Amino acid sequence: MHRRALLGGALAAPALVAAARAQSDWPSRNVTIIVPFATGGPSDIIGRLTAQHMQQAFGRPFVVENRPGATGGIGARHVIRSAPDGYTLMHAPISTWAINVALRPNLDYDPVRQLTRIMQTVRTPNVLVVHPASVPATDLAGLLAWLRAPGRQASYSTSGAGSSDHLTMEMFKLRTGTDITHIPYSGGGPAMTSAVAGTTQLTFQNLGAVLPHIQAGRLRPLMITSEARVPMLPDVPTAAEAGLGDFVVYSWQAYGGPPGMAEPLVERIHAALTAALRSPGIETRLVELGFDVVASRPAEFAAFQEREIARWREVVQRGGITVD
Repeated sequence: MHRRALLGGALAAPALVAAARAQSDWPSRNVTIIVPFATGGPSDIIGRLTAQHMQQAFGRPFVVENRPGATGGIGARHVIRSAPDGYTLMHAPISTWAINVALRPNLDYDPVRQLTRIMQTVRTPNVLVVHPASVPATDLAGLLAWLRAPGRQASYSTSGAGSSDHLTMEMFKLRTGTDITHIPYSGGGPAMTSAVAGTTQLTFQNLGAVLPHIQAGRLRPLMITSEARVPMLPDVPTAAEAGLGDFVVYSWQAYGGPPGMAEPLVERIHAALTAALRSPGIETRLVELGFDVVASRPAEFAAFQEREIARWREVVQRGGITVD
């Protein structure tokens, strides 16, 4: 028995050495970053910024591949089936990492058990905005009075059922006891177009998306879901300041990979991503777009993700929210 154990150890040793060398040599060939949404959105923008930085740092191609569909599910399933060697990664938003789990009981992938969690990259608060010609309110109290008027019919636009802006408004409805009709669109762009045109009267959207419309007077901000006011909108109160306590909400993005990635490899990739996100050019650009750089540790991200799933599952259950 002892001899067989020694023989097995001798045979396994070269494989372990090769695996360790592969991890320390990463990247030695092209790296593919799966973005499970179309080009131009936050996941894609941040994926491309980090890919460009790592390509320059390592002298190897980092290629962003968009695989949209099923609220990120198509891209996630592709990553889950990939080898855990660090050459297929995924950058995806809160919907793929957390909201899908809370909202879709028959979800055919598990981002907790079937993906290696590397880091939360960024976060951005949502801003509650109204169409100024349709809604006379200039603060939250005025909006609630307007919404509760007898016979009032109001609607809100979102970037799709199950999106961060959808569930943020559903949480708002639960907290305020208001009835507002959901009008889902196929992305943030159409949702913003609807709000700016007054087709829908209000919406929660990411800071970076609404900022130009606020500055141009096309939308009126009533509150922001961050913990503190933000420099880009210094006169817009937080939800707590507006009168809605315990309403801190961020839309966020994160990097992960296939299941079973070795810890040393995860650490190497985490260090490369942190260097990219904290580089002056990229961090400045992300702040301009309304993002806070988080660059959390893998264990921190894992714990945060599971808290987010629990939080949004409660909102879904209390609100009786379903999607097709």
